[in-house]
Amino acid sequence: MTEIRPFKGIIYNTSKVKGEDVVAPPYDIITPEMKDSLYEKSPYNIVRIDYGRDYDNDTPEGENRYVRARQYLKEWLEEDILVESKKPSYYLYRVRYRVDDKEQVMTGVFARVRLTELCEGIYPHEATHSKPKADRLNLMRYCRANISPIFSIFNNPEHSYRSLIEKKSSEDPYISAYDHTGARHELWIIDDPVEIDLITGIIRGRPIYIADGHHRYETALEYMKERKRANPHHTGDEPYNYVLMLLVNISDGGLCILPTHRLVKSLGPVIQSGESILHRLREYFEVKPLKSDEDLFKELPFYEHALGMILKNPPQSYILIHRGINLRDTPEALRGLDVTVLHELIFKKIFSIDGLAYEMDPHIVINEVRKGDYIAGFFLNPTKVTEVERVAIECLRMPPKSTYFYPKILTGLVINRLD
Repeated sequence: MTEIRPFKGIIYNTSKVKGEDVVAPPYDIITPEMKDSLYEKSPYNIVRIDYGRDYDNDTPEGENRYVRARQYLKEWLEEDILVESKKPSYYLYRVRYRVDDKEQVMTGVFARVRLTELCEGIYPHEATHSKPKADRLNLMRYCRANISPIFSIFNNPEHSYRSLIEKKSSEDPYISAYDHTGARHELWIIDDPVEIDLITGIIRGRPIYIADGHHRYETALEYMKERKRANPHHTGDEPYNYVLMLLVNISDGGLCILPTHRLVKSLGPVIQSGESILHRLREYFEVKPLKSDEDLFKELPFYEHALGMILKNPPQSYILIHRGINLRDTPEALRGLDVTVLHELIFKKIFSIDGLAYEMDPHIVINEVRKGDYIAGFFLNPTKVTEVERVAIECLRMPPKSTYFYPKILTGLVINRLD
C-alpha cells in the first residue's frame, strides 16, 4: 500500500530571492547554453546544486561539483537563502501552460512517498536507456537530499485537489516563477492538519505511476539500501526511506503527453530503395501517400491507430494504417500502442534498423530526412494517459521515449532532506 507523508521541506526564502532567479528546469533537459544562463541569473540558482559545472581541475576525491553542491546547500542554509519549513507540510502546486495555443492548468502536491520495490504500489511505465545513474547517486550521497522531484500520477475520480486550489487561489502563492517556455509555476505551503489529512486521504493506498523520473526513483531505492546497510539501528522510519514526488491526480485533468518522433539512418543492408521499403510495409499496413509534408500534421491526429512516415527517396510523406496483425509475443496491454507497433513490428520484424534518433519537433525530423542525413522519419500521435495507466499497473514497459510528460516540473521549489 502506498504511503505519503508531509515533511519539513527546504524552500527558498522569498524575502531574499525571487523565484524566477533561483529555480531551474529538470537537469536532463538543461543544455550548456541554458546552464550558463541559469548561472548568470543568480549566485543562488538551484542549478549550482542540482547540475553544477565541471572544471578541468576537478578530481574524484578532491574538489568536484558534488563537493560544491554540498557546500552551496550548507552555505545557503546558513545564510537563510534556503530555510526549512517550521511544520511538516505538503506543498500544493499549480502550473499554467499552453499547448497548441490552448491554456492548460495542472495541479499536484509535493510529498514524501515511501520507497518500495517497483510494482509494489509504485509502477514504472517506460523502459529507460541504460545510462549511468552515478551522477544522481553521487548528488544524493553528498547532499543527503532529493534536490529534484519525481513526477508521478495517480487516479482518484472521487476526490481531488480542486477545492484546495480554489481556496488557495485567493491567497498569494509562497513562491512563483515563469519558466523558459512561458509557463507559470506557483507553490503554496499546506500545514493545516485538516488539509493535510484531506490530501493524505486522497492519495493513501492508490497505485502511483512514475511519469517522469524513472532513473531518479531507481537511484533513490539504491541510496535507501546503502543507508540501511550502514545503519545497524534502521527502523524503516528514517527520511531516507522516502523520496520527493510531485503527485498529480489524473482525474483533475491538465496532464499533457507529447509525442517523440523517430529518425532512422538505415532500415537494413538489403533495403536499397523507397519502393522496397513500401513493398515490405504493405504486408502489414495500408500505405496512404500524401500530397505534402504538411498534410502529415493535418491528417495523422484524426487516426486512432496510425503512424506517419517520410522517406529520403522518394521524398514523400505517408500515413501507415495498421491492419491489426497480432503481435502474439507482446503482452496485450502493449499490443495496440502505436509506439509498440513501430518498435516491435517495423523496427524489429519488418526491418533491421540502425542509427535511431529521437526528436520532439516534427519539422526537424522532416528537415533531417530531406537533407539526406537519415533514410526515414516516423511520426507518432501522443500516448494517452489511460494507456500509461493500463501498461503501468501490469508492470509492463513501453519502449524508450514513448511519453514526454509536459510541462516539466521546476527544480528548486522544494527540497527533501534525507537525514
